[in-house]
Amino acid sequence: MRPNLFGWALAALMLTSAAQVAAQSGFPWWNDERVVRELGLTPDQSARIDMVYRSTLPQLRQSKEELDRQEAELSRLIEMRADEALVARQVEKVESVRANLNKIRTLMLLHMVQVLTPKQNAKFKEVHEQWKRDNPRPPRPADPKGRTETR
Repeated sequence: MRPNLFGWALAALMLTSAAQVAAQSGFPWWNDERVVRELGLTPDQSARIDMVYRSTLPQLRQSKEELDRQEAELSRLIEMRADEALVARQVEKVESVRANLNKIRTLMLLHMVQVLTPKQNAKFKEVHEQWKRDNPRPPRPADPKGRTETR
C-alpha cells in the first residue's frame, strides 16, 4: 500500500516550477491561511517547513530534469527499435533516477512532518482528506489504444 500522507504535495512537486505549483494547487500549504489556521501552525513552523522545501527544491528540479532526459532517451531507443539489452539498460537508468527522485521527495516530506506536533499531524490528515474531496483529480488521459492510463 502506498502512503498517502501529503499525497497532494507529492503530486504537486512533480511540477518543475514552484510558481506553477502555487497557481495550480494552493501550494505551499504551510503558507495557506486556512491550513495555517486549522493546524495552528506557528510562524516559526511555517518558516521551518518553507526552509525544508526551499532547500530541497533544487535537488527535486535537477532529479526531475534528469528523469525527463532519461525517459526521452528510452523513448528514442524504443522508437528506433533498439536491441532489447540496450533498452533494458536504459529502463534501469530511468527507474534508478525515478527512485532517487521519490527518495528526495519522501525525505523532504518526512522533514516537514517532523516540524508538526502529533496533534497537528492528525489535523493535517483531516485537512488533506477535505482537500482531496474539494479538488478531485481529473481522469487520466487515455493511451493511444483507448485504455485509461494507470500509475
